Amino acid sequence: MWRLARSLRQGGSSWQLCGAAVVRLTVAAGSPAPNGSPGRWYEWLAQSIPVHWAEDGLVALQAAAGLPWWAAIVCGGALLRSAVTLPLAAHQGRLLAKLENLQPEIKKLAEQLRYEVSVRGRQLGWSEKVARFHFKKNLRRIITELYIRDNCHPFKATLLVWVQIPMWVCVSLALRNCSVGALDSEVQEQFSTGGTLWFTDLTAPDSTWIMPVSLGLLNLLIVEIFASQKLEASRFQKLATNFLRVLSVVMVPVAATVPSSMALYWLSSSFMGLCHNLLLRSPTVRRLCCIPRTKSDSDTPYRDIVAALTTKYSFKK
Repeated sequence: MWRLARSLRQGGSSWQLCGAAVVRLTVAAGSPAPNGSPGRWYEWLAQSIPVHWAEDGLVALQAAAGLPWWAAIVCGGALLRSAVTLPLAAHQGRLLAKLENLQPEIKKLAEQLRYEVSVRGRQLGWSEKVARFHFKKNLRRIITELYIRDNCHPFKATLLVWVQIPMWVCVSLALRNCSVGALDSEVQEQFSTGGTLWFTDLTAPDSTWIMPVSLGLLNLLIVEIFASQKLEASRFQKLATNFLRVLSVVMVPVAATVPSSMALYWLSSSFMGLCHNLLLRSPTVRRLCCIPRTKSDSDTPYRDIVAALTTKYSFKK
């Protein structure tokens, strides 16, 4: 569970790529099918209450701020990131710091328990299998007691993912509803002229591929930054990192087939996620957020990131 919590931390907003896959499937499901069931399933999801809330929130934000739709989408994504996911990310950081600081104590108690089980096993004539069973059983109990004592169960560190991905999916579907006129034909008309620069029509895909490619590169940067941490990566974390790398590339053609409003939201959301994650690397910000100091903390985190990426991708011998 501790390894899972650390892997969820790695990449931060990259886990939204999993949500992107869900959105892409729901978008595809919107087309008619022979048996009609995929269309009905998409219709139910697209017309769900959370998606309607997201639609109403977007319309209210645009009307209140008087911004063009492209700016309202960017600001809406930044607002959600700052008001919802940033506090949850800080909470996750506190939990993960506590978990990391517990590891030396857990290791020490495990060594002591192993010795005690070994002595007890020789006295009672336990087989190696029975001794291993008692060791694992008591170690789980000890670790659970430590989690309760410090109020840092690893599952609590996954709260960010369970909130972030559904919220992201709902906003994405809300933007698609606005783009195809499922909400209001007037809103769709505003979307068709509410873009800027090369994507003036937010209802159409970005034919230049500028936003999709930028999204892929940004997500790859997020993955590589968090893969460059000095913490020893487990096998699961390495597999998760490689999976996210592949998904970052796959999301490029996906983002090129959805309305520009969705691609713009995905790009701005990932950018804000990267900024917030880097912000939470700052020693000053971590102290302000009451995140305990750990052995892996650095006084120069940004310099370390640049050095790690430079070393990893340098072609100099």
